[in-house]
Amino acid sequence: MTHTMNENNNRPASDIQGKSVIITGGTTGIGRATAILMASRGANVLVVGEDPVHLKDTISSVNHEELEGSLTGLTADLATESGIDSLFSTADKQFDKLDILINNAALAWQGVQSGRYQDWQKVINTNLLGYIACTQQALERMKKHKDGHIVNVGSMSADVREKDSSVYVATKAGVQGFSESLRKEVNELGIKVSLIEPGAVGTDMQPVSVPDQQQKEEKLEMLTAEDIAAAVLYVVSQPKRCDVVDVKIRPHLQLI
Repeated sequence: MTHTMNENNNRPASDIQGKSVIITGGTTGIGRATAILMASRGANVLVVGEDPVHLKDTISSVNHEELEGSLTGLTADLATESGIDSLFSTADKQFDKLDILINNAALAWQGVQSGRYQDWQKVINTNLLGYIACTQQALERMKKHKDGHIVNVGSMSADVREKDSSVYVATKAGVQGFSESLRKEVNELGIKVSLIEPGAVGTDMQPVSVPDQQQKEEKLEMLTAEDIAAAVLYVVSQPKRCDVVDVKIRPHLQLI
């Protein structure tokens, strides 16, 4: 059987050369690892984080002359409308077209018995409303070209719903539901939606020390940020005809 090849629908795997990418929460952990990997493979990556020290460290951690793409960034609070507006205003100045949005910014939190209203509001605005608002802004840009990819980084907490983590679980369950409904809403516009739900990952969100994280990684009880970055790269590298809808990644010995 002979197939007629369409260049736009059949890009080879890992072909992100020249793609314009926004990564929220891109100055630490999963976001940082993803940004560096994608820039090294030829993407033009704009990261946003809230801490200027983390941003400076991320941008200076790579040899920009050796990158196939580019890595730039800004600081903004994505729990606020003004922070989100600042992000996309910066993106419009850098990119003629937005190809990929990776919603990754998130704050850890415990159960509802910890904290007060303003604490929960900050977490929910960052972990869930920020995803929704950034997605809306991205869609306005992607719809013009009938092309684009939204990747939402969620958490296994949406399924496990562990004890003493009810506020965080609520946000990640929201991301899961948002992603599943969003895909049905925008696929007809030519836009992809993917949800990645990691298990335990060694990042600054973990309530254990870096040496303890490294020990858990060696024991196959914890993933590294680079593991998730590789999954993101796989998801966004597929041909137009192929949607990777939901990826669940657990450490080998994480049983829950």
